[in-house]
Amino acid sequence: MRGEYEHDQDGVSHRSDLRGPSRCSRKDTSEKRETASAASEAVTFVNRVWKVVESTGMTPGQLVVFLSDSTLVFASPHEEPALGTWGYVGESLTMTEDGIPYTVEILELNAKELRIRSYNPGAPVETRFVRADTEGAS
Repeated sequence: MRGEYEHDQDGVSHRSDLRGPSRCSRKDTSEKRETASAASEAVTFVNRVWKVVESTGMTPGQLVVFLSDSTLVFASPHEEPALGTWGYVGESLTMTEDGIPYTVEILELNAKELRIRSYNPGAPVETRFVRADTEGAS
């Protein structure tokens, strides 16, 4: 059963049906659409190709991909490609290379850049990546 709609002076729609009045404004509807759009474009490091631009332990120019199936891919023009895994252990991000797990902190993540600190044996390694498909990656 459909109710009838009336608009008041503020542009708010009023609907009456068996459940009583329901109010929905055009502003609320557009805000919900904007929120849904932003959520669908959430920033993620997963399934993106990242290029090392600065690091205390990785080679600049090296490419890294965190695939959604937990595969970690390393590629470089100077080395053989390598595979590892990544995932969360509790609330901590962990990267595993050559069977050795490393805890990783995400220091910064935005649409174009990822900065991490990995706790490898010895001193922690800080790495700054840019998206390989952006102008700053060259």
